[in-house]
Amino acid sequence: MVRTQFQTQVRWIQSDNGLEFQTNSLKDYYADNGILLQTSCVNTLQQNGVAERKHRHLLETARALRFHSGLPVRFWGECVLTATYLINRLPSSVLGNITPFEVLLGRPPTYDHVRTFGCLVYAKNTQHGLDKFADRGRRCVFVGYPLAQKGYRVYDLESRRIYSSRDVFFVENEFPFRASSDEGISSPPAPIITPPVFFEGEHTLDQLAADRELHAADLSDELAATQESQTATQAAPNAPSHVHGHVTDSSPPIMEQPSSGKSTEEPPIRPRRGLRERRPPAKLDIYATELPGGSSHAAATYPIANYVSYDRFTPTHKAYLAAISKLEEPRHFRDAVLHEYWREAMQKEVLSLEANGTWTLEYLPPGKRAIDSKWVYKIKYHPDGTVVRYKARLVAKGFTQQEGIDFHDTFAPVAKLVTVRILIALAVQRGWEMHQLDVNNAFLHGDLQEEVYMKVPLGFQQEGDTRVCRLRKSLYGLRQASRNWYQKFTLALTELGFTASRADHSLFIYRQGDTFVAALIYVDDVVLTGNDSVFISRVKTFLDSRFSIKDLGPLKYFLGIEVARSPEGVVLSQRKYTLDILKDAGVTGARPSRFPMEQNHTLTRPTDQIIPDVRSYRRLVGRLLYLTVTRPDIAYAVNVLSQHVHAPSPDHVAAATRILRYLKTAPGQGLFFPSSGSLTLTAYCDSDWAGCQSTRRSTTGYYIQLGSAPVSWRTKKQRVVARSSVEAEYRAMASTVSEIIWLRHLLTELGAPQMAATPLYCDNQAALHISANPVFHERTKHVEMDCYFVRERVISGDVEPRKIATSSQLTDILTKALGAEQFHFLLSKLGIRDLHATA
Repeated sequence: MVRTQFQTQVRWIQSDNGLEFQTNSLKDYYADNGILLQTSCVNTLQQNGVAERKHRHLLETARALRFHSGLPVRFWGECVLTATYLINRLPSSVLGNITPFEVLLGRPPTYDHVRTFGCLVYAKNTQHGLDKFADRGRRCVFVGYPLAQKGYRVYDLESRRIYSSRDVFFVENEFPFRASSDEGISSPPAPIITPPVFFEGEHTLDQLAADRELHAADLSDELAATQESQTATQAAPNAPSHVHGHVTDSSPPIMEQPSSGKSTEEPPIRPRRGLRERRPPAKLDIYATELPGGSSHAAATYPIANYVSYDRFTPTHKAYLAAISKLEEPRHFRDAVLHEYWREAMQKEVLSLEANGTWTLEYLPPGKRAIDSKWVYKIKYHPDGTVVRYKARLVAKGFTQQEGIDFHDTFAPVAKLVTVRILIALAVQRGWEMHQLDVNNAFLHGDLQEEVYMKVPLGFQQEGDTRVCRLRKSLYGLRQASRNWYQKFTLALTELGFTASRADHSLFIYRQGDTFVAALIYVDDVVLTGNDSVFISRVKTFLDSRFSIKDLGPLKYFLGIEVARSPEGVVLSQRKYTLDILKDAGVTGARPSRFPMEQNHTLTRPTDQIIPDVRSYRRLVGRLLYLTVTRPDIAYAVNVLSQHVHAPSPDHVAAATRILRYLKTAPGQGLFFPSSGSLTLTAYCDSDWAGCQSTRRSTTGYYIQLGSAPVSWRTKKQRVVARSSVEAEYRAMASTVSEIIWLRHLLTELGAPQMAATPLYCDNQAALHISANPVFHERTKHVEMDCYFVRERVISGDVEPRKIATSSQLTDILTKALGAEQFHFLLSKLGIRDLHATA
C-alpha cells in the first residue's frame, strides 16, 4: 500500500521479537523487496519504544471512549479502531500541532462528519417488502467509521449485528448501553454543536432545506410518540414495557414487603429538571448550536438556504445552476481515481496526447532530469446544465524547470479581468450575443523547441519500465507553454483579419465596414461577441478546423463567474465559488455578519502570535482575493488580510471568519450591468492617510464605472510613507488617472471612445487645487512627478477633477473599515445586485 498510494519504498521494519513477523513467507517477501527487519531483544520493550508508546496512547483513548459510551467489553475492537481514526485527525504536539492526516496526505482533515461515539442513532431500515406503516428507522448504536466507505458503522440493537449505513439520524445525548449499565445515575448532557449544512446529491438548495425540515419533523413525531408510549407504560404497571425495542429508564419496580401493618414504601422521586431555558455560551454565538431538547437537531440555526434563492431565474437557468452546484471537481488523483468517469477521462487524455505525438518514451540521458506532473480535473457544461465532458488535464510541474536548460522565454499575456468586465458591459449595452468556446488541448498546439523530459503520468506507470516521456510538443504547466500557444493562436486569428488590441494583448478585434467582432482569450477559453452573427459562426468554423473546439453556446460560466442575462441587463456573480469557500471553511451554519470587517480594527499592528497552520490561512486568503473579481465590497478587508500571509495571528483568522460570515448573507451578490444607459466613464479616488499602524503607509483606493456598471476598482497600500494627507490623496489620484487613461484607450479600440473628459471625484480640496494649478511648496515638492502627470492629463482634456462630499465618496468602502450603516449606504451606490436574495 505504501508503494502504491504514496510512491515510496519501505526500507526497514522495527518490531518486537514476535514470531508472527518472522514467518518464512514474510522473510521471503522482505528479501525480495530489500526490506530490513529489525527486532528487539528478549524482554527489552524499550527498543521498540515508539510502537509501545502508541499502543498505550491507543488503549487509553479506547478506554475513555468505552467508559463514556458504556459499551460492553466485547466492543473493545470498535473502540480501538475509532480511537485510531480520531488520533490521526487530532493535532499532535510532536508534529508541530499538525494532524498526522495532514502530514501524510498534504491536506487538513474535515470534522463535519465526526460524531459522539456510542450514542443512539436511527439507521434507515433497508429491508424489502416493509409494511407501509412499519418503522423506517432501526435503533442502533454508533460504533465507528468504516474504511473506504462514506457512512457510519452502527450496531443494531435488535438484530445484534454491525453494518455500515449512510442514512442515519444521531441522538448524541443518549447512550443506550450507558443507560442500561448505569441506571439511576444521571449526568447533565453535553451541548451538541450542529455541523454545517452541506449540499449533496441532486437536490437544489430549496429542495434540500425542505427535505431536511420534513425529515426532522418525522423524527420529532416518532420520538414524541415513543415518549408518550413510555409515559403510558409507567402509568399502567401491568402494561408491557417493551416499546419498539427501546431501553426505558423507568423507576425500579416496587418490591413486596412482609405484612407488618405498615404502608408500602414509595420509590424515591427523582429531582425534576429545571424549566429555565438553556442557552449556549456567548463565545459560541457565531456558530449554529443547539442544546438537547431543542426543536430539531438536524436543522441549523442559520441554514444557508435562507440566504440563497432561485425564484428569479427561468427553469432552464435553474437547471444549469443546480447542475454546476451539484458536481464537485476532485483536487487530487487519489480522489478522482475512485470514480469511473474520471478514470475514463484520464485514459482519454493520455490517448489523445499520444495520438497527437506529444511525447515519446525514452530512457533518461545522463545529466538530464525529468520533471513531474499532476492531474487537474474540470467539468464542462452545456448551456442547459448537462455535462459536456469530464476533463482530466495533465499538467507538468513547470516550477521545477531550470531556466536556460529546458526553457527560455516565458512571457504570455493573459486577459485582464477588467477587460472581461468592460467587454461584457459593452456587449450588454449594444445588445450583442456572447458566445463561449473551449479549445481542446490548447497548449498541445504549440511547438516545443527545448529538450524537456517528464516522468510518466500518475496512474500509467508500468512496473519495471524506467523510461520517461520526452516532450515533443508543449504541455500545460510548462514555463514556455503559454507563450507557444499564444503565438499559434495569434497567427490563426491574424489570418482571419483580427488584430491584437494594444491595451490588452489577449483581446483581438475584427473591424470591417459595419462588422465588429471581438475575441477574448484566457488560456483555452475564448469569448466571442459582436454585431455580426454570421461572421461569428464563420470564426467558430475556422477555429474548429485549426484547433478542434467545443462550442459551449451563450456565455454563462466563465472563469468561475456565473453570467445571468435578461432583457434588463447582466449580473456577474461567483455564487458557486462563494458557497464552495463557505463549505470548505465549515461556516455554512454560522451566524451571518452585516459587514466584512470591524471598524477601528488593529489588524495591522505587529504581533508575535502566529497560528500553527499557516497554509490553510494563505489558501483561504488566496481564494478570497479571486472573489473580489465580482465583490468590491470585500476588497479592503481581503487586502488587509493579504498583508499578513507570512505570519498570520489568531486575530487575522477571526477576521477572515468574519468575512466568510458576511459572504453568507448574500452568496449570490454580484455586479449588475444594465442593458440601457450611457457608456461614459466616471471615477472616484480616495486614500486612508497613515492607516497602516505598523508602517504608517497610506491606502490607495479607486472605483471606476462605465455608465452605472462597475468595471474597475483597486485597494492597495502605497509604497512610501506620505508626509501629509494631501500627498496621500494625490498619489491615489495619480494611480486613478493612470487607470483612466488605459480604459479610455481600450474603449476607443472597442468602438466606444470617450469624447468628454472623465470626471474624477476627490474629497480633498488641496489635492484638487494642486491638480489644476502649478502649486509647489515644501510639503509637495517630492511628489512633483505625480503633479506634472496629473496636471498634464487635466490640461489635455482626458480627466476633470471634481469635488465630492466625504459622506458620498464611494471609494471609502475600498480604503477603510466602515460601520454597518455607512457601509450599506455606499454599497447601494456601487452597481451591486443580488439575484439570489430571498424574498
